[in-house]
Amino acid sequence: MRGMLDDLARIRGGRSGRHSSWETNGRNSDAWLIEPGETRVLADIDGPGLINHIWMTQGNHYRETLLRITWDNARTPSVNVPLGDFFGLGHNIVNSYESLLFTASTRSNNRFNTGCALNCYAPMPFRERALVELVNESKETHRQYFYFDWEAFDTEPDEDLGYFHAEFRRENPFGGWGHEITVNTPEANIANKERLAWDNNYVILDTKGAGHYIGCNLSVTNFQGTWWGEGDDMIWVDGYKWPPDLHGTGSEDYLNQAWGMQDNAFLRNGSSIHESNTNGYQTSYVHHIENPVRFQRELKVTIEHGHGNHLCNEMSSTAYWYAKKPTRVARPPAVAKRAPVLRDNQGNWLMDKRNQTTSQQIKPNKEMKANKATWKKKTQ
Repeated sequence: MRGMLDDLARIRGGRSGRHSSWETNGRNSDAWLIEPGETRVLADIDGPGLINHIWMTQGNHYRETLLRITWDNARTPSVNVPLGDFFGLGHNIVNSYESLLFTASTRSNNRFNTGCALNCYAPMPFRERALVELVNESKETHRQYFYFDWEAFDTEPDEDLGYFHAEFRRENPFGGWGHEITVNTPEANIANKERLAWDNNYVILDTKGAGHYIGCNLSVTNFQGTWWGEGDDMIWVDGYKWPPDLHGTGSEDYLNQAWGMQDNAFLRNGSSIHESNTNGYQTSYVHHIENPVRFQRELKVTIEHGHGNHLCNEMSSTAYWYAKKPTRVARPPAVAKRAPVLRDNQGNWLMDKRNQTTSQQIKPNKEMKANKATWKKKTQ
């Protein structure tokens, strides 16, 4: 924080600019209308430069619209994330919260699809060009206000400055082996290690190249209704090994909390959406500001879903990292396959198998089968 404030007084070259949705005829209709299926360029900035602030506000379509950013005329975008999830809000739900990198502000906390101001302060340097697009994959006209604030430089950024990346992933439901088993019971406590963990954990990020990972948000739709955590984070740097380079002790621990997730939001970690306020929807975040995970060839960031991956809740995530070169990111699922799972008037989850996305179903091994059998006898 002190370094950021010290730099505030520094006089240096360059010029500041902004791309925004202001109405150029001088009137007050300052939002852009983006039609269904349309991809609209919000900003096209010549380099070298730096995007240093993004502000956006809209009334809906937090999962149906995609924010895309492409650096230096790369073939594919380096940011390709549903709008709400990029700013740390999952499930099409809005809520006010503050972190160092992202903030959100609304009059209508913990509601689906209503007005919310979104901000991002992550620095995004580029050398040749920054192309920012919004893709409306909804069936309705989308109304978007926005600012993209930037600086243009006389010389290229230093060679050691990386390109900002963000990608979205989802499992609906996660293919766990024993969803009937409650977390923190002996039957859930299997030995999840080595290739079993490498193959079965929920994947937050799997990327090639050199760079450093700066954190994620993790959204859970809690179908089981008890505690969804206890999953250790396991992060492999530059290839598989056992144990991994970073091995944690539980979901809330990786998210820098303890004894579950509390209803609070801090500069580097917290709950932007807490399930106690939303009847089962949770979004948590952790940002590695002082402790980024550095890699030279590849990085795989994973977390168990329940200890040993036994649960079958819906899980979504957005990973953030800087890479030495613009890098391909995972393509989000189709709009219907990333829609939030809703409840009916009786509180039952509305499961639509046509729109489910489960990349793999964990095949129970001997220990899992034995524990499932024990649990069945225990609960009969």
